[in-house]
Amino acid sequence: MKQLITILFIGLLSFSVNAQDKVAKIDFKTDTIDYGTIEKGADGVRVFEFTNTGEAPLIVSKVSSSCGCTVPKWSKEPILPGKTGEIQVKYDTNRVNPIRKTITVISNADTPTVALKIKGTVIDPSKENVLAKKDKSIVQQ
Repeated sequence: MKQLITILFIGLLSFSVNAQDKVAKIDFKTDTIDYGTIEKGADGVRVFEFTNTGEAPLIVSKVSSSCGCTVPKWSKEPILPGKTGEIQVKYDTNRVNPIRKTITVISNADTPTVALKIKGTVIDPSKENVLAKKDKSIVQQ
């Protein structure tokens, strides 16, 4: 009887050790999205795609942005090993300025915190035309 209990105990112990070895891994296709030069009011939605390359379900618990002008959206459902997921980022393109923002992703992956970046420039074409006309009139004089 003692041998049976010992064997069961060793079996359960080895099972729990093996279960702890399995971790989720998050692998992004890219960690930077370049909007390029876009017009004011243009579609500001972009998507970061990732794959769970680990052996355990991946849970993205929090995604935050460096400012309120960038709103992230993601699935709260676990991403199974080998499956893909996405983090949608919407930048407020009514702000005419260069874009340099960081999106922080927190998960249960082996690297629990990942920093993603978006960059680009939002221009106002109506103001660009006014500036171009001023520049042209200065050159003609």
